[in-house]
Amino acid sequence: MRTADTWPIAANMLSFGSTAADGTPNLEAPAESWRSQLQQVADLGFTDVDPTDAWLSIGELTDARFAELLEVLKEVGLAVPSVSTTRRSVVDAERGDDYLRIGHAIIDRAPALGAEVVNFGFMQDLTPAQRKALWFWLAEGHHDPVDDPEARAEAVRRIRELADHAAEVGVAISLEMYEDTFIGTPDLAVRFVQDVDRENVGLNPDLGNLVRLHRPIEDIPTMFEKVLPFTNFWHIKNYTRDEDPTTGTYATHPAPLVSGVVNYRAHIRRALELGFEGVFVCEHYGSDSLGVAAINRDYIRGVLRSAGR
Repeated sequence: MRTADTWPIAANMLSFGSTAADGTPNLEAPAESWRSQLQQVADLGFTDVDPTDAWLSIGELTDARFAELLEVLKEVGLAVPSVSTTRRSVVDAERGDDYLRIGHAIIDRAPALGAEVVNFGFMQDLTPAQRKALWFWLAEGHHDPVDDPEARAEAVRRIRELADHAAEVGVAISLEMYEDTFIGTPDLAVRFVQDVDRENVGLNPDLGNLVRLHRPIEDIPTMFEKVLPFTNFWHIKNYTRDEDPTTGTYATHPAPLVSGVVNYRAHIRRALELGFEGVFVCEHYGSDSLGVAAINRDYIRGVLRSAGR
């Protein structure tokens, strides 16, 4: 059983973006650039990292470059308990086939990294309006055809395909909740994972993606109660949220886990009661995202200790 001190709590590499300091895409950047960025993670006391493809696409590296990455990770002393994909939906109308192929490549490389889970979602590229907004969630993004039975069935089929491959190499699949996708609400997400019907597939209850929206949302504890029984991995972040019923306006802002609107002490403890043993990945947007992630890591360990782990 995992303890508070041994639990894998990883930093997400989103804060570094997809390029080196000189603007070179990370796929083409020298290993020394990767080392410099990963060393910053290690210097904050992290022992685990999630090399999301928004930072470096594991599935698109050559064998030689993948070997370089493994060496760099060893040198800086970081383990990789999980790999997350970001905005690479396997049912993307234009690039879904490519993203499916890359997803299979990530699964093949997960064991060499030591990753126990690969995270997939159905979110797609930011729209021009989202790229211009102060926070991308303030503008309308992609919508999956959630009411189209054929489109949904194809999404289920492709996740099953990835899951069956992952089972062959001993890896789990987690599905990241994100607004306006096939798993964009707790009810949709639970039904989807049930329809996939694979033992190695669960949910990533990244409900921060919903809490930050400037629209009505379901009661937060109710949402967690629905999805936590299916949770096998967790992108974890928090937001402040204010609603003014007299004007119909909303205001949200990224916040450390301890100070946002979501009571993560209660929800982590509930997840443990339900048998959760998965990886946590700390995310944050704006300000010193990596520094806040380190604060959140320590908060999570404190909650785990208080729960007797």
